[in-house]
Amino acid sequence: MSALEAVLFDVDYTIVKPGPDLGPEGYRRLGRRFGLELEPARYHEARVAALAELEHHPELDHDEEVWVLFTERIIRGMGGAAERAYECAAEMTRAWEHAHNFDLFEDALPVLEELRRLGLKLGLVSNTSRDLDGFVSHHGLDVDVALSSRAHGKTKPHPTIFRAALEHLDVAPEAAAMVGDSLEDDIEGARALGMRAFLVDREGRYPGVAGLRDLYSLPAALGLPRPG
Repeated sequence: MSALEAVLFDVDYTIVKPGPDLGPEGYRRLGRRFGLELEPARYHEARVAALAELEHHPELDHDEEVWVLFTERIIRGMGGAAERAYECAAEMTRAWEHAHNFDLFEDALPVLEELRRLGLKLGLVSNTSRDLDGFVSHHGLDVDVALSSRAHGKTKPHPTIFRAALEHLDVAPEAAAMVGDSLEDDIEGARALGMRAFLVDREGRYPGVAGLRDLYSLPAALGLPRPG
């Protein structure tokens, strides 16, 4: 196995979580602007159901409509089965494009700093319409590349999005690892290219699948020396 030279990270639910405006109460507040009375207690169940129905573009092209329809399913699952559900979903989807609507997980910066201290190249690869350069600047992330599906044109698990990030880093797939919260997009996609891959399952979405519960355990999983 080649020596590890780089680690790529997914973004949402891997290093950041949605802030209050993107959570259950945020949905309720936004819904009221569109005449919808959404129930925050139904958010988690609605999101899990929407994830189960989420479909990629058949050619894995970046398609913003996919995320609007995904969000509409959440809204309808929260009780917003009304005419303006789609319009509300489009507005919520736009809110996901803004870096200030996200909070870093407490383990993100310490682990990124530890990997950097060990001399690894770092990158972000995300299925998003977000401006990742602005996102990196807003959250003070020290990474060498940040590639979104909107900028690249293809979404994970398409191999070209991983390859494009690695080419920017000048690192071969076998010398790189991918870390993310989606078994299909991040783990299977990266492994198909020959990368190592590590699932971060903070929410317990994949019972029975070996994964990390947080990023603190990542350096050891990568076989890196412990600090000190």
